[in-house]
Amino acid sequence: MGTRRYSTERGWPFVAAAYAFVITMSGTTLPTPLYDLYQQRWGFSSLTVTVIFAVYALGVVAALLLFGHLSDFIGRRPVLLTALVLSAASAVCFLSADGLPLLFAGRILSGLSAGLVTGAATVAVIEQAPERWRGAATLVATVANLGGLGLGPLLAGVLAQYAPAPLRLVFVVDLALVAVAAAAVLCIPETVRARHRPPLRPQRLRVPREMRSTFVAAAMAGFAGFATLGLFTSVSPLFLREVEGERNRAVAGAVAFSVFAMSIAGQLLARRLGERWSLPGGCAVLVAGMAAIAGSLAVASLPLLVVGAAVAGTGQGLSFHAAVAVVTRRSPADRRAEVTSALFVLMYLALAIPVIGVGALSVTVGLRAAGLIFTGCVALLAAATLLRLLLPAAREARCG
Repeated sequence: MGTRRYSTERGWPFVAAAYAFVITMSGTTLPTPLYDLYQQRWGFSSLTVTVIFAVYALGVVAALLLFGHLSDFIGRRPVLLTALVLSAASAVCFLSADGLPLLFAGRILSGLSAGLVTGAATVAVIEQAPERWRGAATLVATVANLGGLGLGPLLAGVLAQYAPAPLRLVFVVDLALVAVAAAAVLCIPETVRARHRPPLRPQRLRVPREMRSTFVAAAMAGFAGFATLGLFTSVSPLFLREVEGERNRAVAGAVAFSVFAMSIAGQLLARRLGERWSLPGGCAVLVAGMAAIAGSLAVASLPLLVVGAAVAGTGQGLSFHAAVAVVTRRSPADRRAEVTSALFVLMYLALAIPVIGVGALSVTVGLRAAGLIFTGCVALLAAATLLRLLLPAAREARCG
């Protein structure tokens, strides 16, 4: 088993792989500005909204655990095509939805598609990159991933606000975009040499004893950042409508988009700063972002919420890039994939567990109070991580 690179300078396979990555990931966040419409149509609670969102993360985790290395065995194209088929099936579920069962089915299929595509598309983009783009290929894959997640709510919000059939048109458009992506993937060259039967068993997720302290700090930072992303891709439109009084769904989509856009900016900044400064710096910025978001909920200020989203997104990008970099660098070479997978599983669980808590709290104490409790908990976690990172450094400085 192995991979091969093509000496061609043609850039279209690289673009095709990146496009498929963007479209698959954007499909996972299309429902974000639509949840309040589903809530109004069928009368379910904010808790139900968060559970509908959360089953997506469970689908991602299941796919990562079972199929994370599938493309190494059967090839990049089959996995990318499978992810696109699952994405299309998710869109069909939302198009046909007449109640909660199809919404849940659509989210699970969406999660499976994201879990399949994350590893396969990242590697495919890197492998298909022409020589002139090879140095930036990993960055392009990251931008495709997060950019797709951000474009989903932006597209859905604009179409839901300004076009007819707000619960249907966006998924018709998505199906057309997925069809184009599938046609493009069929034409790209395969880079996996040999094909063997993959072992369909859950991957081990154990962390070596010698790096557990490093892993815990990285996981704490990543958990706080991904919990923030989960908030903005699940209940932020409900905050906008019920707390801030903003009912424009294009605005809701733009706010969610801004978090991912600023996360990309934060990762670009982290590449320049290095992990030594990016991990604690990201935690500090995330605390500031949570403070702004809490302030926006307390005084019902949309501009302050936008500022908080931008600051929190930057902090998430800084800490996420540094967390992955430090875990990858300090993992034993023969266990690097296992340890990195463990980190990503925890991060995707962070998308689901905290927002379910927000939904449950909103039923008893109201949405505003639930949001304030959430921002306080995330800020405390980020602050605890910051202290965990700074105290050893301070001791070393005194001893030195």
